[in-house]
Amino acid sequence: MHTPVVVTPDADARIMVLREFDAASWTLRFHTDVRSPKASVIGSGADMAVLFYDAEAKLQIRCRGRGHIESDTPLAEKAWADSTAFARRCYLGAGPGEERDEPSSGLPDWAEGAQPTEEDLVPARKNFGILLVRVETADWYCLSHKGHRRALITPSDGQWLTP
Repeated sequence: MHTPVVVTPDADARIMVLREFDAASWTLRFHTDVRSPKASVIGSGADMAVLFYDAEAKLQIRCRGRGHIESDTPLAEKAWADSTAFARRCYLGAGPGEERDEPSSGLPDWAEGAQPTEEDLVPARKNFGILLVRVETADWYCLSHKGHRRALITPSDGQWLTP
């Protein structure tokens, strides 16, 4: 469940890499480019959904909550520092969605397939942010030939439901 589908308030959906789940606060953390359309849609707060699915376990978890983007906070700075130079390289490129005449990663030519130095990455930091989604409800659904099972879970409670 490392790559869930994240749905923004404009009903746009994309797969994102889950970087962390804080069990104490029920908060999901993702990395994002602050120039992306989703960053402007979410901004400082928006209702969102995150859909997880584990095909082997036949388990689906639909999370609903409130998301926001951070870029100039200690948590964002720590996430940046904890990322590899190769991963941070992605934020050197053109802004997400920029039109091109041919397929392109958007990265500068010198960065294609290369691991940049810390000095090379300095201009990329301004494009990096984190998406935090505080989960308010998790709709847990387990598929089974013996009979499906479903529960609605909140940080403080849970309730079995019929599928």
